[in-house]
Amino acid sequence: MTLNSLRSEIRWAVEAAQDKQAVDITALKLAGTGAFAEYFLLCSGQSHPQIQAIADAIEEQLRRHGVRMAHREGKSGAEWMLLDYRDFVVHIFSERARHYYDLERLWRTAERLDFPSPTLPAESRGEPESGTAQR
Repeated sequence: MTLNSLRSEIRWAVEAAQDKQAVDITALKLAGTGAFAEYFLLCSGQSHPQIQAIADAIEEQLRRHGVRMAHREGKSGAEWMLLDYRDFVVHIFSERARHYYDLERLWRTAERLDFPSPTLPAESRGEPESGTAQR
């Protein structure tokens, strides 16, 4: 499985998650494993507001492209939000909930594609910006 082999809807969801600084973004291709969905998209947020923002951004991005969600689970403040698009399901976890449920282990026979974590601007990491000297 490669980025180019993923369905457009999943790529759009990945882009929206990356825009909201989601971490540990992983796509699992479940086709042929007996699962109820063809794909799972997993990602983590580092706070409850970030988890909500990631879910909202994915939902909005897909809606703009005409992709309608079938069902949504999890409320504001939840450690796990689920966006069900029938053929694929987006799981947005807190880091603690992701470790606890460990869907990657549960679906370890699925094809897996990991996406790079977002890079923070230099000033957010406490590093000087390019071209500026640290005194």
